[in-house]
Amino acid sequence: MASWSEFASDEPRLADAIRVLIQQYGPGLGYLATVRADGGPRVHPVSPVITDEGLFCFVVDSPKRRDLERDGRYALHSFPPEDSDDEAYVAGRARPVTDQARVDQLAGNLRAAPQVDWRLFEFTVDVAMVARHGSNGATPLAAGDRSERPAVQVWLDPAGAAPGTPVGATTGSRRRGRRRAVEEQPVPAP
Repeated sequence: MASWSEFASDEPRLADAIRVLIQQYGPGLGYLATVRADGGPRVHPVSPVITDEGLFCFVVDSPKRRDLERDGRYALHSFPPEDSDDEAYVAGRARPVTDQARVDQLAGNLRAAPQVDWRLFEFTVDVAMVARHGSNGATPLAAGDRSERPAVQVWLDPAGAAPGTPVGATTGSRRRGRRRAVEEQPVPAP
């Protein structure tokens, strides 16, 4: 599992594109998917924090926090922009931050209310994706117009690629010991 800073160092353009989509309205905004105790998905809006050191989220006492404490798997998706259907997606594992100095620094920088029962999580990156849907948005695919397909860039951490990766998924490869982004061709229509 790569840290955000490792991912961003390896693929800065993709990391910047994700940061722009997550922070397009000022503070970070996204949908956080977690795994419920029964194995089902749970989705909540959150305010992720992207710094040079990592991808973080302050999570109040809630079902989503209990999900992350029990099973750290997560997926984070950007809010949709007003003028396009472009999207960013990051998935990996969340882990509680136990370094009190780091917690205090981020809480102070972000003015996190000390009286609120929140816990800071750091999100590792197993997969990162940006899809650019072009000037017509995602509607050409739904309407059957296949002239403009989305351009998708995907980065998979080769160290985190698990057995059972979906057929057709492209994993990154090592280059001089580094992880590498994989440029995808436009996604073929079904």
